Amino acid sequence: MSTAFIFPGQGSQQVGMGKALADAFPVARAVFDEVDAALSQKLTALMWDGPADDLTLTANAQPALMAVSLAAMRVLEAEAGLNLATDAAFVAGHSLGEYSALAAAGALSITDAARLLRIRGTAMQQAVPVGEGAMAALLGLDFEAAAAVAAEAAQGEVCEAANDNADGQVVVSGARGAVERALIIAKEKGAMKALLLPVSAPFHCRMMQPAAEAMAEALAKATVNAPVVPVVSNVKAAPVTDPAEIVRLLVAQVTGTVRWRESVLFMASAGVDRTVEVGAGKVLSGLSRRITKQISASAVGTPEDVAAFIAARSAPAA
Repeated sequence: MSTAFIFPGQGSQQVGMGKALADAFPVARAVFDEVDAALSQKLTALMWDGPADDLTLTANAQPALMAVSLAAMRVLEAEAGLNLATDAAFVAGHSLGEYSALAAAGALSITDAARLLRIRGTAMQQAVPVGEGAMAALLGLDFEAAAAVAAEAAQGEVCEAANDNADGQVVVSGARGAVERALIIAKEKGAMKALLLPVSAPFHCRMMQPAAEAMAEALAKATVNAPVVPVVSNVKAAPVTDPAEIVRLLVAQVTGTVRWRESVLFMASAGVDRTVEVGAGKVLSGLSRRITKQISASAVGTPEDVAAFIAARSAPAA
């Protein structure tokens, strides 16, 4: 069985995430302590006690989700004997999850990943004044149709395909007026549903250029190593291992489309038949199943999930 380990993005956060891992496993607690120290903030208190509105803020949600993913990964390494270098064909992450994937694969330290994500979240929030941007999910249209809707809706403003999540699930992003026009046009073009998303900024479009510039500056100061396993880039939907290319693509990712559907199809074409989602929630596992029947999907984010992973790992091959 060929396995890819995948890491969730924003939207998977919830109050309480990671608490059971920290209580059950010292290696998980150590990750959370490291993230708290890196940010000079008791982020774990916010993660475990709320309030949810503060956790949802981009500058908090991004490092918090990475912390849960890396805590779960360290538990798998300690308890299940997992070694990504030998046990994984690829790693990949959705948007901020790409930083989690890079940290899991040794390209970034947990401390650097936390600090970079705090900068990224803050810069993305500040790039566009609140209320001027929006994002919308267009359901039931393929990527090409959704991109055409965005182009028609733009009318001189920014409106672009931001996330190609799965067949019939595309997110567009841009100026609020243009995105609202896209809702109407999408329904005219046969979308089953088109709805605004509860986000605070128009991520993954040209309006995020100030944030891309902030990340270029921050990444230039960070230490980026070659990962122990290829990382499938959101921007390329193809594997990268060269540190300089990783940095370039992380900068491009801020304004570029998250090509998740293509990334999963690439991994399937390369022989991957199982994804393990590491961290909070099971959003990516659902997308994996929707994108291709070739892949079985599971998730590890709780002590019970760890036990199930270990049991499956030790079971005799059929």
